[in-house]
Amino acid sequence: MPAPAVPPAESAASGESTAPAEPSAESGGDEVTGRQRLFAGLWPPRVTRAQLVVALLLFGLGLGLAIQVRSTGDDQALRGARQEDLVRILDELDDRTQRLEDEKSRLEDQRTELENSSDQAEEARRQTVEKERQLGILAGTVAAQGPGITLTVQDGGGAVDADMLLDAIQELRAAGAEAIQVNGVRTVANSYFSGDAGEIEVDGHEIKAPYVFKVIGKPEDLEPALNIPGGVVQTLEKEQATAVVTRSEKIVVDALRPVQRPDYARSSPQ
Repeated sequence: MPAPAVPPAESAASGESTAPAEPSAESGGDEVTGRQRLFAGLWPPRVTRAQLVVALLLFGLGLGLAIQVRSTGDDQALRGARQEDLVRILDELDDRTQRLEDEKSRLEDQRTELENSSDQAEEARRQTVEKERQLGILAGTVAAQGPGITLTVQDGGGAVDADMLLDAIQELRAAGAEAIQVNGVRTVANSYFSGDAGEIEVDGHEIKAPYVFKVIGKPEDLEPALNIPGGVVQTLEKEQATAVVTRSEKIVVDALRPVQRPDYARSSPQ
């Protein structure tokens, strides 16, 4: 017997049972979890030492290429420049070099001028100090020492007067004496002797025999000046006085005179 036909309703029901199933909510939850796992595996990135070295090498290579391209561009620009432009560029470089050379020369001149001015100032100061010392010796305001002689006059009979001692001073100055003191009194250009024998004064200071002259100068010139015929020594001997001259390599003249300010004279710029 032929098989019975399947009713349409049963066939539709059978068709519904064979259609593919829709994904459930549980399967959708599994797909989201997988994406999260993928994202977690990629971030944050894990860079190894080898990758870092490669990145640095690539960066250096790119920088070198950029510099080379720029330099090549400049060279190409110069190669493509006109002759007039190249001449102008060379002239500008020459002018800049010349300006730098001029500035260098100017600075060197300033340095030399400063060095010379410093040396000149130091030399002027040294000369001023030396001049002050020399003037102080001549004026009797500073002590002095040096080679010279000692003249000792003994006056047992009391016959030596002020003029005889003044003659001795003048002879010594004429022979080149630079500093003189008599019995502790410094004698200078304006010194004077006064009084009678036995009561002689030098610049108002009384002195007594023996009269001791301490003289700084060249001994070879000072001693002969006193011993010339008819000179100081023979004149004193005629008056029954004795005069003894002694040379020395070091004579100290330490008697000082007070510094006096002139009443009328002033220094002149000329």
